[in-house]
Amino acid sequence: MVLADDKMTVSNERFRRVELMLGSRAARRIRESFALVVGLGAVGSYAVEGLARAGVGRIRVVDFDRVNASNINRQLYALGSTIGRLKSDLARERILDINPACEVEAINGFVDSETVIEYISDGPDVVIDAIDSLNPKVELLAAARVRNLPLISCLGAAMRSDPTRVRIAPLEETSGCHLGRAVRKRLRRREIPIDFSCIFSDEPLPDPLPVIAAPERAKEEDIFERGRVRDIMGSLPTITGIFGLTAANLAIRMLTTEGEADERR
Repeated sequence: MVLADDKMTVSNERFRRVELMLGSRAARRIRESFALVVGLGAVGSYAVEGLARAGVGRIRVVDFDRVNASNINRQLYALGSTIGRLKSDLARERILDINPACEVEAINGFVDSETVIEYISDGPDVVIDAIDSLNPKVELLAAARVRNLPLISCLGAAMRSDPTRVRIAPLEETSGCHLGRAVRKRLRRREIPIDFSCIFSDEPLPDPLPVIAAPERAKEEDIFERGRVRDIMGSLPTITGIFGLTAANLAIRMLTTEGEADERR
């Protein structure tokens, strides 16, 4: 039985099952790892959740947005009580509630060619891209890939309903994803290698896509000063969550692969 005042025992108990599963050396590597997650929406929030509950010792989260009511169907941080709050702040609070020993840096910021360097300059052990806007996504992927940072990109999860069609493959081998196609085109134009891992679905999309078109002009409170309002597509909490947790699972595997044969006891 764990005593309430035995903080060390409580801390050890939080991630005991991870250590039982992966071994003590792998668990230590997870504790010593530094993960960056950019984009804290439907996919990114679940990616952060998986990393935090695995015991990753340092996590940097980046997002410029606030929670609104339309996020509640699919985003982990979106609740009636959190509407209007910064997603980055909510992520930090939740990570620390899961693991008070985690070193968390929450950045309320936008990704562009200038800011991206700040986010990756200290060399994260893994970068998870969960951005749903094309230009910022390409900037992050290009900067991380040029620096040979371990990289995972989450592609389009909207309009998918079949969890068995979620896949992991290098960007160059992805199919059936409009976002993936656009990212490939942009990166090839910049001569950036496209051999990094992606989470995507090969489930066919309806044609034409049923969307709510973005208004020509958005209300000031709806967008960040460098952002833009995009078309609205349907999405399920299950599929977006699976994307995020799949990314976290792949990140954990990447962080613990070296010396894997020595991990099991």
